[in-house]
Amino acid sequence: MTDSATATNHDLVIERVINATPDKLFRAWTEPALLRQWFCPKPWQVTVAETDARAGGSSLIVMHGPNGEEMPNRGVYLEVVKDRRIVATDAYTTAWEPSEKPFMTVIVTFEPLADGQTKYTACARHWTAEDKQTHVEMGFHKGWGLATNQLEELVARM
Repeated sequence: MTDSATATNHDLVIERVINATPDKLFRAWTEPALLRQWFCPKPWQVTVAETDARAGGSSLIVMHGPNGEEMPNRGVYLEVVKDRRIVATDAYTTAWEPSEKPFMTVIVTFEPLADGQTKYTACARHWTAEDKQTHVEMGFHKGWGLATNQLEELVARM
């Protein structure tokens, strides 16, 4: 979501052409066994992945770092269009319960291209400019870039 009609100054975006069909990328985002394999940059790892990929469904992804760090991420899916689009937010946890501190909404799109390729766009839309800056300082570009590399490697094997 980078066009001027929808982008905000609170967005951070990763956009790539990936040599895989949209259905493979969608599966990698929604199937827990696949999501565990790519979602966070190594040496971090996903130890819990629970997804109920439907509008109103919840998710829980827990990442663990090499020094014992734990980063749980709870959220709710706002929109799910099979093989095309996923919108989820951490503003809510399970059953539409507000989270303590909303940080972002994630908008992922899978646009089919020629020759079985996909234009992949992952947008992190933050609630405030400060949240966006915090995410930049956390290493958004490097971290999400490495995770996207891992995603590309995974779907190439599928």
